[in-house]
Amino acid sequence: MFTLLKSLKDRQVWLSEPVSFVAALVIAELFYKFKSFLLETGAFLVTWFVLGAIIHMVAKLVLPNPSRR
Repeated sequence: MFTLLKSLKDRQVWLSEPVSFVAALVIAELFYKFKSFLLETGAFLVTWFVLGAIIHMVAKLVLPNPSRR
């Protein structure tokens, strides 16, 4: 986990991941009641991944890319 976090250098990642984490945590807390810690954790991680991908794609479309100039 430390190596993964250390390898994240893109500012966009540091801005989008906390948002997707909190949103996935709220969704998991409100809707996932599988009566199994493993299933709920897996569903939370999948939700976090999907929300992160969606936020990343939207941010890529909306925010200007400074490297293109």
